[in-house]
Amino acid sequence: MITSKQVSPEYVSYLDEKNISYIVAGDTGIDLAAASEALRESFGIERLGIVGGPAINTAFLDAGLLDEIIVLIGAGIDGRASFPPVFHREDNDRNIPTPLKLIEARTYDSGAVFIRYKTKK
Repeated sequence: MITSKQVSPEYVSYLDEKNISYIVAGDTGIDLAAASEALRESFGIERLGIVGGPAINTAFLDAGLLDEIIVLIGAGIDGRASFPPVFHREDNDRNIPTPLKLIEARTYDSGAVFIRYKTKK
């Protein structure tokens, strides 16, 4: 669990009671870079796999913490609006697309495509 210093003492007590580990990183919001550094220092974790929705994926991307993006496209069209995009930025100062460099692409008999990119920093 990652939280900021704004977390209530009651919630910290709840986490302690349930034996849920947590990292406090950031004053008013979660500082993903600081949390990642705490994971590295405390547990030796050098690499994370982020498998989330558009908010968490975009937060890690905007924090400069993604060095690779992997996309698996299934052979079918869903189109339902209830399925969110992989990344989503609100209208703000980050309106420049993030450049990517293709490093691997594979196709499967099912028609699925695996695409792996390196982020250009």
